[in-house]
Formats: sequence, structure tokens, C-alpha cells
Amino acid sequence: MRLLPLAAACAAAVLFASGCATADKAQSCAEATKVISRTVSEIGKVADDPAAMRKKIEDGAADLEDMANKAADTSLRDALRGLAESLQKLNVDDANAAVDAAQRVATDGARYLRKVSEACI
Repeated sequence: MRLLPLAAACAAAVLFASGCATADKAQSCAEATKVISRTVSEIGKVADDPAAMRKKIEDGAADLEDMANKAADTSLRDALRGLAESLQKLNVDDANAAVDAAQRVATDGARYLRKVSEACI
């Protein structure tokens, strides 16, 4: 009979810990979605200015890397790093390259948002 309260306390601790992990994951997922959406939007807004676009790409990749380093879930981390790497590979030398980059960012952003969504299910 004395083991029953101990077992109940252990079960409660496990449930509490898993609930916290779930809440942390949900918050990380919401933040990841927000960062990706903001990055894609900000890069798209400067498609007519290659210099500004390079800066937005650099900043966005840094934000995504920072968030990836904080993510506990490996699938979420991989998705964030994947988009950051995709951004870092973009070469925006002139107006035509900027337009191409904006299209690529929109496409890759949508793909990685799906990956984040899958990681967060």
C-alpha cells in the first residue's frame, strides 16, 4: 500500500514532464513557423533591390540557424537548418538574380514550412 502513493507520484512526474516537452515543442513549432514566414516575406519585399535582398537573406539565414540551434526536436532542427542552407546558397548579384532568388525563397519556404508542420505533428 505504501508503494501506491510513490507510483502515483512517479506517474504524475512523467506526465508533467511529457506535458512540458509537448508545450515546449508547440512553442518551438509556432516560433519556427513565424520565423520562416517572416523571412520569406521580408526577402520577397526587397526583390527589386539586390543589396537589400542580400542583407535580408543573410539575416534570415542567421535567424533560422539560431532557432535551429535551440530546437530540441531533430526534425524541426533539420528543417530550419535546411532552409538556412538554401538561403546561404543564393547568389544575388543583379536584379534578374534577385527575382530568381525571390521565387526560389518562396518555393523553398513553402517546402520547409511543410517540413516544420510534419515535424510538429
